Amino acid sequence: MLKEIKGLHHVTSMAADAQENSDFFTKTLGLRRVKKTVNFDAPDVYHLYYGDEHGTPGSVMTYFPFPHITKGKPGVGEVGETTFAVPKGATGFWKERLVEHGVTGLAQADRFGETRLMFDGPDGDGFALVEVDDDERAPWTGNGVGSAEGIHGFHGASMRLRNDGGTDELLKFMGYEKVDTDGDITRYAIDGGNGADVIDVDLKPDAADAHQGAGSVHHIAFAVEDRAAQLNVRKALIDTGYQVTPVIDRDYFWAIYFRTPGGVLFEVATNEPGFDRDEDPAHLGEALKLPSQHEPLRDRLEKHLSPIVD
Repeated sequence: MLKEIKGLHHVTSMAADAQENSDFFTKTLGLRRVKKTVNFDAPDVYHLYYGDEHGTPGSVMTYFPFPHITKGKPGVGEVGETTFAVPKGATGFWKERLVEHGVTGLAQADRFGETRLMFDGPDGDGFALVEVDDDERAPWTGNGVGSAEGIHGFHGASMRLRNDGGTDELLKFMGYEKVDTDGDITRYAIDGGNGADVIDVDLKPDAADAHQGAGSVHHIAFAVEDRAAQLNVRKALIDTGYQVTPVIDRDYFWAIYFRTPGGVLFEVATNEPGFDRDEDPAHLGEALKLPSQHEPLRDRLEKHLSPIVD
């Protein structure tokens, strides 16, 4: 069993409109945009990152806004819901705020003894706010969200799968323990993680396959402290039979990727070097930052990419 994984690092999804996406995460959810860059593999598309003050691993939701992308079709083989941790008693505040901002899909429920408020993102993305007691992570406040209500970071994520198909074995190998079951949903958690410690597996044996598009999660990333830990994880996964990519430099972290038995794309990302490597911490997410290989394209990209008005 691996010991290096410390919970989630980030979750990356796809969107249809960069401005709408930025407004939702900063003005509705009150998160900070910590980086405005481009998709390293398709630089004519933004890559936007939202999180806490520093973009701490375990707090960062990221998006590729593809203009004219078709809407995703929910199904099995994907992350169906991303959950954020909020303080105890914050659900009433968030319910009122989300209604005021015209957010759809609101529903309140209890799961595993936790109060959760489900809602849709602007492209139909599945989200929930989960009340968590004694979360030591500092929330990012602003845009009308105070410390008594602010999002601390991720609580976790839920994967929709047709069957277990080896995912139980994989999660346990990655250091997660099965902690509870609620109907068709099985909860796994990592001990001593970064706060973004929960993975729920929602079995839907009769559901159709998901088709990715706007509102779909592209991949889910797990955090390791540094490159040495990442190399240990990579070797262990390969030795177990997984096809794992070489280490890829993403400027703000190093990444490896592999496909799970259930079809979900997993990433393992380093906590280092962080989002302030090329930007003053007081001004994260303001300027368009480009990786060195795309810097020669700056003039063309700045003309092509639609401006984001804060």
